[in-house]
Amino acid sequence: MDATIHKIAELNKIQLKEIVPLYSGSINSVYLLKCNSIEYVLKINDALKFSKMFETEAKGLQVLKESQSFKIPTVIRQDEIENSSYLLMEYIPSGKKSYNFNEIFAENLVKLHQCTQDFFGLQHHNYIGSLPQFNHKEFSASDFYINQRLAPQIKLAGQNGFTFKNSEAVLKNISEIIPEEPSSLLHGDLWNGNYIISHNDEACLIDPAISYGSREMDISMMLLFGGFSDEIYTMYHEKFPFANNWKERVSLWQLYYLLVHLNLFGVGYFSQVNTIIKQYS
Repeated sequence: MDATIHKIAELNKIQLKEIVPLYSGSINSVYLLKCNSIEYVLKINDALKFSKMFETEAKGLQVLKESQSFKIPTVIRQDEIENSSYLLMEYIPSGKKSYNFNEIFAENLVKLHQCTQDFFGLQHHNYIGSLPQFNHKEFSASDFYINQRLAPQIKLAGQNGFTFKNSEAVLKNISEIIPEEPSSLLHGDLWNGNYIISHNDEACLIDPAISYGSREMDISMMLLFGGFSDEIYTMYHEKFPFANNWKERVSLWQLYYLLVHLNLFGVGYFSQVNTIIKQYS
C-alpha cells in the first residue's frame, strides 16, 4: 500500500514526509499524509468492488459545502490508480466542544435542512456504508421513503435470508403516517461517528450519504445510536419546528438504518427490525 500512496502523492505534487494509518476496515483504508506545511486525509479502496463510491462521496461533500451550514472538508482530488480508487481531502485537526457547541450544531442542522428541492431524491445514486443507495426522483416524502429506501433494503434482506411476515403491510401503512413536508438536504448517515469538532470549535460533517428527503431521517439517525445532546433537538425545534407527533415516527425512520445494518452485519439487528415492522403493520 505504501507504494500506491507514494504514487498518489507524486501525482498530486505532495512532498510526503510521513504516512500515518488512521483506519483500515473491510471497505476503506484511511491515512493521514504529513507534509512540510500541510496535512491531508487519504481514503483508498478497491475500485472494482466499490465502483464510484468515492466519486459519489466527493459529490456529496461538495453539495454539503455549498449548503454553507457545517464545516466540510475540501476535496483535493478523487481518482483511480491501478486497481485502487482514492479520495484525497483536507485534514481537519480535532478540538474540543465549546460552551455553545450544541446551539451552533442545531443552527447548522437547520441551515442544512432548509436547503430544499422540488423533488425527493438526487441527481445520482450513492452509497450507505458499502451498500448502494438509490435516489430516483419521487414527488412525495412517503413515496421516496417507501420506493427508494425501505423496499430495496427489504428485498436485499430477503436475498440474505431474512424475511418479515408483514413487510408489505408496513409499506402500505406508512404512506399515511409520513408528513408531507418539503424535501430537505440530508447528510444521510448522521450518527455520532460522522461528525468531528475542529480545532476552531466548528462542527464538521464527514462520510455523507446525501439526498433530498425527510429531515426526520437525519434526526432519527442521530437518536438511534446517541451521542448528541438533547439540547440540540430542543434548539433545532425552536428554530425549525418539527411536524406534529415527530417523536412517534422516530422508529419508523430508524427502520431504514436498521435494515442497512441487518444487511451489512447480519442477524444481530433482525429482532429490532422485526419489532418495528410489527409496530407499523
